[in-house]
Amino acid sequence: MTEPEPRTERNVLGGTLEACGTEPLTGFYRDGSCRTGPDDLGSHTVCTVVSREFLALQRELGNDLTTPRPEYGFPGLRPGDRWCVVAARWLQAYRAGAAAGVVLAATNERSLEIVPLSALRQYAVDVPDDASELE
Repeated sequence: MTEPEPRTERNVLGGTLEACGTEPLTGFYRDGSCRTGPDDLGSHTVCTVVSREFLALQRELGNDLTTPRPEYGFPGLRPGDRWCVVAARWLQAYRAGAAAGVVLAATNERSLEIVPLSALRQYAVDVPDDASELE
């Protein structure tokens, strides 16, 4: 897998993309960030805090995120872990009522090509529902 040229990637709020998680080390490039590039065909761009319901649904759909796969550098996830998930898989879980929490500041703007911002905001764990509360 070829990493993209270094550049500043943006989050869904328009700011600099923040790190998603290092315990376990997440991201398509396993650098803790939901960066993406031409080799990331699945668009691993949504930074989530996975829940038991989300993990169960993914397993039902054939996307087992709980079983370790060391050959891919994948430790297996537990509820509460932060993980960069495929945008279409997150949207699928959202539509099924089992979406995982979303860290907007660490969710890549490229996810908006697949997932509406309004859906991501409904499950945001890092900002208030109404940003005007910050003023």
